[in-house]
Amino acid sequence: MEAIVCFSGGHSSALVAVEAVRKYGKNNVILLNHDICLLDKASGKAGEHEDIKRFKNEVADYLKIPITYANMQGFENKDQLDIAMGIKAFQVDVGKALCTYNLKTLPFYKWLDNNFPSNIEKPREDIKIMYGFDMNEPDRIQKRSSVLGAKGYYTDYPLAFGNRTIQNIEEIGIKRPITYKIFKHANCVGCLKAGRQHWYVVYCLYPKIFQKAIQAEKQIGFSIIKDIFLEELIPIYEDIKSKGICPNDIENSASFWAKVNKTLPEQMNFLPCECSLL
Repeated sequence: MEAIVCFSGGHSSALVAVEAVRKYGKNNVILLNHDICLLDKASGKAGEHEDIKRFKNEVADYLKIPITYANMQGFENKDQLDIAMGIKAFQVDVGKALCTYNLKTLPFYKWLDNNFPSNIEKPREDIKIMYGFDMNEPDRIQKRSSVLGAKGYYTDYPLAFGNRTIQNIEEIGIKRPITYKIFKHANCVGCLKAGRQHWYVVYCLYPKIFQKAIQAEKQIGFSIIKDIFLEELIPIYEDIKSKGICPNDIENSASFWAKVNKTLPEQMNFLPCECSLL
């Protein structure tokens, strides 16, 4: 059995990598990653934080497995906003960002076709594609299982099913990415699937990326967040900032906005968009 770990650079995918090696042995595990351009706060280049790249390499070194890359052509110079402006759209549906499709999904399918071709009539029984979804993500598990099953591949979710041998990556002496001190996930800064809470962090800590996102919205003619443009959020964010509310995306969304609405004048109250409640 060959185990293909969808190794995103996040904490959960790292745990899956450890579980895969302990179960199948390092010679039977592939760490498959889709590299993303390096975040550059000074220039306004959105993308992946350098500490996520550090984390990926440390996990791979510990497991003694090289990272296999399936990258979008030109990923080094194009962040998610550049991709969106090139396509002239952010999403095809709520939560389905086109940057994810171009940076990850499409290269992934091409890599599978080139290295492990399959079809629904003859599923691949010699490989298993492994994800870091846990028991709190049944919808994601069902969707991935259905999509890849229709292509003739089996999937596995060791964090949701089966006996766990590791709970936190720190158990093997590796620190998770520093981004987890602010963000829920190890996604790009300026995530196009995120809501107002995430973009408040971007506004406060990555102002040049925030301005680039405003320009992208103007060029495309649609908003990243449902029903409101980022430029419209500036006065709201300024009021939140003036009250000393720390930018973070790890606090429970309902608690964060309850604190905001309690602190700000009554006329500034608003409900967060659906995305920020996910």
